[in-house]
Parts: sequence; C-alpha cells; structure tokens
Amino acid sequence: MEVTQILLNAQAVDGTVRKHAEESLQQFQEQNLPSFLLSLAGELANDEKPAESRKLAGLILKNALDAKEHNRKLELMQRWLSLDQTVKAQIKAFLLKTLTSPALDARSTASQVIAKVAGIELPHKRWPELIESLLSNTHLVAAHTKQATLETLGYICEEVSSEVIEQSEVNKVLTAVVQGMNASESNNDVRLAATRALYNALGFAQANFSNDMERDYIMRVVCEATLSPELRIRQAAFECLVAISSTYYEKLAPYIHDIFNITAKAIKEDEEPVALQAIEFWSSICDEETDILEEYGGDFTGDSDIPCFYFVKQALPALVPLLLETLLKQEEDQDQDEGAWNIAMAGGTCLGLVARTVCDDIVPLVMPFIEENITKPDWRQREAATYAFGSILEGPSTDKLMPLVNVGLNFMLTALSNDPNNHVKDTTAWTLGRIFEFLHGSTLDSPIITPANCQQIISVLVKSMNDVPNVAEKACSALYFLAQGYEDVGPSSPLTPFFHEIIQTLLHVTHRPDAGESRLRTAAYETLNEVVRCSTDETAPMVLHLVPVIINELNHTFAAQNISSEERERQNELQGLLCGCLQVMIQKLGSSELTKSVFLQSADQMMTLFLRVFGSKSATAHEEAMLAIGALAYCAGPEFAKYMQDFYKYLEMGLQDFKDYQVCAITVGVVGDLCRALEGNILPYCDGVMTQLLKNLSSNQMHRSVKPPIFSCFGDMALAIGENFEKYLVYAMPMLQGAAELSVRTSADDDEDMIEYTNTLRNGILEAYSGIFQGFKGSTKIQLLMPYAPHVLQFLDSLFMGKDMDELVSKTAIGVLGDLADTLGSNAGPLIQQSVSSKDFLNECLSSDDHLIKESAEWAKLAISRAISF
Repeated sequence: MEVTQILLNAQAVDGTVRKHAEESLQQFQEQNLPSFLLSLAGELANDEKPAESRKLAGLILKNALDAKEHNRKLELMQRWLSLDQTVKAQIKAFLLKTLTSPALDARSTASQVIAKVAGIELPHKRWPELIESLLSNTHLVAAHTKQATLETLGYICEEVSSEVIEQSEVNKVLTAVVQGMNASESNNDVRLAATRALYNALGFAQANFSNDMERDYIMRVVCEATLSPELRIRQAAFECLVAISSTYYEKLAPYIHDIFNITAKAIKEDEEPVALQAIEFWSSICDEETDILEEYGGDFTGDSDIPCFYFVKQALPALVPLLLETLLKQEEDQDQDEGAWNIAMAGGTCLGLVARTVCDDIVPLVMPFIEENITKPDWRQREAATYAFGSILEGPSTDKLMPLVNVGLNFMLTALSNDPNNHVKDTTAWTLGRIFEFLHGSTLDSPIITPANCQQIISVLVKSMNDVPNVAEKACSALYFLAQGYEDVGPSSPLTPFFHEIIQTLLHVTHRPDAGESRLRTAAYETLNEVVRCSTDETAPMVLHLVPVIINELNHTFAAQNISSEERERQNELQGLLCGCLQVMIQKLGSSELTKSVFLQSADQMMTLFLRVFGSKSATAHEEAMLAIGALAYCAGPEFAKYMQDFYKYLEMGLQDFKDYQVCAITVGVVGDLCRALEGNILPYCDGVMTQLLKNLSSNQMHRSVKPPIFSCFGDMALAIGENFEKYLVYAMPMLQGAAELSVRTSADDDEDMIEYTNTLRNGILEAYSGIFQGFKGSTKIQLLMPYAPHVLQFLDSLFMGKDMDELVSKTAIGVLGDLADTLGSNAGPLIQQSVSSKDFLNECLSSDDHLIKESAEWAKLAISRAISF
C-alpha cells in the first residue's frame, strides 16, 4: 500500500477525504502492524517525500509506541517488544538514518521516536549499541546531524531512568554533550541542542558531580553558556542552573559567588525569558533551603545528610534590592490575563520564598522600599511597594509583622477604595487577603481586626466586590480568609452584624454579567461557602433562608435547552458550584439538632436536583453532586433510605467510572456515608456494591488512588451489616491479604509519592480489618474470622518491624490489634502470644507523644488484657 498519499489525505481540508484516509490507516495498522510501522519509518526517512507526510508518519509512529494512560502505555510497549526482530531492526535503521536528513522537522520527530523505542528497549537490555552509534554521529562534520543526535541523547535521558544506562556510557554521553555546549562550538543549533540535552542528562550525572574536576568542568561550561550571544542558549543554560540547584544543591558552594553575579546581571539586563530563569534559580535555592530547615529544624549536627549552606541568607543584602527592582517591571494587562507570568510576578514570588527562608531578616531590607514608593504618583511604584509588602507576610514572625500591619492596614483599605489605578487595587486586595490569611485568627493575642475597624474592613471589601472582575475576585478572596480567621471564635462572631449584607453582595456578584472573567463567579461561591462554614448559631436562621435561594438557582440551571457547547460548559460549572454550596449548608445545618429538622424539609427538592445533575456530562458537576448526596445521607441518617431506589443506579454508575477516577473515589466515599447513615438498611444494596468494588480492585484500568478508599469501604459495610458480611469474607479477605503483602513489599521504596501511597493503602487495609472485626463483635459467627486472624497479626508484625509507618497508620494498626482481641476474646490469646512484636508495638504506642496513638494503645491494652495476660 502506498502510504504517502494516504498520509497527505489524512490532513486534507475535505472532511470526507480525511475520514476515508484515517480509516485506511487504521485498517492498515490492524491488518498488518509490522508492515504499517515499517512503512511509516520508511516515509519519515525518505528525503524525497513531502514534509507533511513525513511529519505525520513520525507522529503516528510515536503514538504507536507511547500513550499517556498507564495501561495503554504498557500494552503498546508489549506490542513493540513482541514484533519480529528483523522488522524492528529495519525501523531502527530508518530512524537513525533520518537523523542525517537536512529536514529539521523530520530529524526532530525521529529524535523523539528513537527515545520512545529506547524507553521500551533499554530497560530490557535490548538495543545495546544505540548509545555508541549515536555518539559516533557527534564526531561527524555535518552540524545538522550533530544537532539531531544531541537532541536524541537528551530525549533518551528524559525517557529512561538513570540506572538503565551504564556509568561508562553516561560518561561518554556527558562528554559529547558538554563538548557540544562549549564556546568553541561555532554552530548555535548544535550548542542549543547540547545545552538542552544536558538539562535532561543531569539526573544521570551523580558520579560526575561527585568528582571535583568533572564537576568544575561542567559548571564552567554551563556558566559560559549563560553568556552566549544567542538568547535561546542563554535561557537553556539558566534552566540547567535551576536544575542543578535542586539536584546538586550540596555541591554548589564553590560556585555560588559566580552564579550570583551571573544571575544578577541577567535579572538586571537580559531579555525576559533569560531573566525569568535567573530569578527561578534563587526561587529554587529558597525551596531547597526551606525544605532542609523544616526537616532538620535548624539544628544541624555532623551527621546531617545535607547541611544547609544558607546561600539565601548570605546573598540577602544584594539579592533583595535586585528582586525589589524587578517589581517595577509590570505589564499593563497582567491582571486580566490568568496565565500571565513576567519579571515582576517572578520577582515577587521569589521575594515571598526568600521571606519564608530567612524569616525576620528580610523585613528591614524591604520596608525602606515600601515606605519610599507606596505614595508615589507613578502607579508602578505604588503597586510594586504593595506587592513587596504582600510578598513578605509569610515567614517573618507575628511580632515582627504586627506593628507594620497595624500601621499599614488603614492605608491599604483607603487604597483599595480610592486608588485610581486597577493594578494597585488588585494587588492591594491580594495583600489584604494575605494579611487575613497569615496574621488574623482567634488564637492571636493582639488581633488586627477589632470592633473599631471591623465595619470599615467589611464595607471596603463589599464595595470592592462591585469593582472590575480581577479586583472583585481578590476582594472575595480577602473576605474568604477574613471569615476563615473566625472559624473557632466561639458562640458569637464579629461578622454576625454584617452576615446578611455579605451574603447578598456575594449572591449579587455571582449574577454579574462579567462574573465569568478572572474566576470571579467561582471565587464568590467559594467565599460564600467559607462564610457559611465559619458562621455561628446566631446566623443559622439566615443560612436556613439561603437554602431555598440556592435550590432555586440550581433548579433554574435546568431551564435552558438547546444551548451551545460553551453555554453547556458554563451551565455544568454553575451546577457544580451550587451543589458545592448546598453541601456546605447541609453540613452546617445538619450539625445542629435545632436546624436539622427544619432544613431536612427541603431534602426531597435537593435530592431531585442532585439526581438531575447526573444527567450532565460534566465530571466536576458529578463530583460535587455526589459529595452533596454523601453529606445529605450523613445528615438524614436512616431517613435517607427512601431515596436509595432512585439513587442506586447513579451510585453504580459512579463506581463504574474508571475514566473520571475522582468521581469513582468520591462515590466510594459516599458508600461509606450511606453505610453510616442507613446501617442495616444498606443490606439490599450490598451485593451490587460489593460486586462492583471487587471488580474495581481486580481491574488494571482502575487508578491506584481509588483502591485504599475501597478497602476502607469494606470496613464501613461490615460495621453497618455486621455478621451479614459473612458472605463477602471469602472474597474480601484474600483481596486484603494480597494488598497487605504488597504494601509490606514496597516499603523499602524511597520514592516519596510511593511511600505516601503505601501508607494510604495500609491505612485503608487496616480500616477494613477494624470494621470487619467490630462488625462481628458479639456475633455467634466470630469463628469465621479465626482463619484470617494469623495473617492480620503477621501484617501488624511486618508493619512494626518495617519501622516506616506514619502516625495515622500506627494509630489504626494498634486499633486493629485491640479490635482483634476485643472481638475474638480468648480465641485471640494464643495467637497474640505467638505474635513476634505485639507486645513491643503496644509498649511503643503507649509511650507515644501523639495523644491519639496513645489513646488507641490504652484501649488496645485493655482489650488484650481481657483476652490474655501479658
């Protein structure tokens, strides 16, 4: 089959021609995959073919090797590995040949495809000659081949993990890359490709960075590249410095003085893409030092893994003025553009990170800039001064900041009301939000919000909600943090006199014709939720009056029919926001017996609307409706049973939603809410739910984050239906046992995400065991649990011996030991005696500083002492 014309037709303007070509390609792929892939590789390698067909051939080839979705990716990898060796060798030869093509697009595409093949083959010890054959290209005269080869090496380093490539080959790759970066390389495209390749190869260079001579050479070449006349090379070189700052922080001391000079020059004088990376270097150093200081608490001893070099503190007197100058380089329209990022914003962000790193030391260096510029006629100076003030509010101590905030608060309120410039008002509202977020709360000794200024603050914020969308959105956020600060205020809140006015203003904002701009509508609803959540019993009648208003708003969203896809998207977003609002009100009003009975009179209406939301195609709206239903079930308790028949099919749909796995995870949580609400009345639905939960656990397509809550759900169900859980034991317990063994095996993994997930998984498993043991307590069928008890104890032993449980897992684990003893009674005695670590684990938990762990351990000790005498 002649593939060129089909590839061109697949890009035709005529839809019929395009569709026919796409079908032909699909048919070719399904009927003869080896020939299909070989044809694509041949097309890509042929310099006589049109650029358009070559590019598409490369793209289809790349997509035949890789996918974003994990399970599909594994399928494609396996498919490639099982291809005939001769076919694969021909495809690889075509790809390597393409690197010598004069056509840039073809070379670049081939680079990416080679890296995808390498990502599949190198971990399986296949294509061992690849790196050597690529390195031989770097000695060729043709600059375009060198450029493509260096680009390919960079992509390979991005694609495979560092242990896949032998150190001897890593050394050769780094040598080729660093030589390509050298100032002696006359071709800018080669130098750029080499610089970008180094960025990807840095993770492979641990051994090289541990060698002083090699590290010096790499650092010299990178620093020289930051001075290249070519902007893209300078930018890429600074990106390398940023990566080095986080990967090799502990090796930076000999170079930091020179790096400061290089970054300072770039921030002051270079073009924006370069200056942004120079600022990012210091932001990255701040992140590193903050992490170290948090981990070690500033108490460094000789055995610290990574000492803190206090680079930021040393650079402070020169770094802060440098960053303050960047704040004056604002763009006219930056407040309107949600994705805006410029030197001023980067400088302010970095200043905030510096404040978190050095705390009080930053204040005297920033205050003179603020005092000098805050009243200047030029809006840029006023905005920069305000931004500087807002940026340093997280980090320094309350004692250091309070006097400044008390002086500045009134000034800020006046500026938000009266400043003629929207940029200044936007940043002022943002700064007020930061003041309320970090320096306002019922625990502070000297509050910044007092009876004397509370009314003025509310009046200014309420008035600002009628300002342009970006200012109004920041005013909403400021009010959000203001309300949050009164969360634990007691029976009476200073916001009570203004509650009605605040709610009415926020509702008005949601109806503004321009509420779709600057996230304004979302911010208004989020603030409304927080004001309600943090309100006291004094305002409960007003919250009750708000319920029918929000119900009507939600009902109104279903009125519009035959609307455009853009309007449908807005409608779905609004439905999600309104369901979120009702969820907060359900939780608030349902927590008090005084309001619950009145509020539940609206439950039928709400439930009808929530079920209608499931008719939309929006995952976000589904999530919010499901969360609201979970809250309503918890609030209504056994009364919720009347909705189950209508709701069950949507519950089942949610549990089957593998694609939008967040919806599935939330639905699993709602099953838990239903178990707690309905208790034994959940029984008629348990077969269907358990069947789906077991299916989900067995599926490779289910996102791993859903599995821990499913295990927890087993425990919720067992607690609800007690000994009726008997028929599920034979399915649930082996699943739990397999997952428990897996969670112990992966404990040595040092990947932070994996450690966090493993602990979440363990906690889910333990919650299941806890619920099952408690559910059978007092039953005549406790003997059914005996065959599983040894494994549970073995799991607890493994966790204790592994010494890598987090606090939550420790608390749940010691609770399970108590539940086992409590339910099985004297039957548990011999088993606990045989357990290798139960006694040590119990003693360790009894002496824990965490009062929750200690509490669980004391209860477990009591249960065990009844079952056995230690």
